[in-house]
Amino acid sequence: MPVARESLLEAASVALSARPWPSVRMVDVAAAAGVSRQTLYNEFGGKAGLGRALVRREADWYLDGVDRVLRAPAASGGDRLASVAEWTVRAARARPLVRALLTGSWDGTLPVPPGQGARPGVPAPAPGELARAVRERAAAVLAPGEAAQRCELAVRLALSYVIAPAREPGLGELLGLLRLLSGQTRTAGGR
Repeated sequence: MPVARESLLEAASVALSARPWPSVRMVDVAAAAGVSRQTLYNEFGGKAGLGRALVRREADWYLDGVDRVLRAPAASGGDRLASVAEWTVRAARARPLVRALLTGSWDGTLPVPPGQGARPGVPAPAPGELARAVRERAAAVLAPGEAAQRCELAVRLALSYVIAPAREPGLGELLGLLRLLSGQTRTAGGR
């Protein structure tokens, strides 16, 4: 039932964007997905299972975006690092579950993080695991001299902008810092 599963996850995501998770009702999610409530329970086992699957889906969505950004044509590895950081900030600002996954900051309006419910499923990665996953993806795509470790650093720096946003909504300051880190400016040793 992959189609029903995806429809249910999409309906749960829409419901979560409209109200806090404790107020999301299974009957409403099933109706919005066009399936029976029994199908929802068969697929996820209950609301906690649906919440875990929704959290996992958001983690996958974020990492798919990282892959897309890393594979996009860019002038240099530094531009890719800046793009990953920009993607991280934008994704976290737009999607509360991504923000919680990246920061580890969960509140009562979101589903319970994977591994903390009654019936754990496939756990979503913790914030440090997500940063390492980004690093591994970067290592697979970037040239050896472009240092995948800098990609992890770029994500961690971007997370500082998620946790404590700059006064202006723009990302110019962050992107400037990332260009410094990527070696696109002259350093004291290169003068």
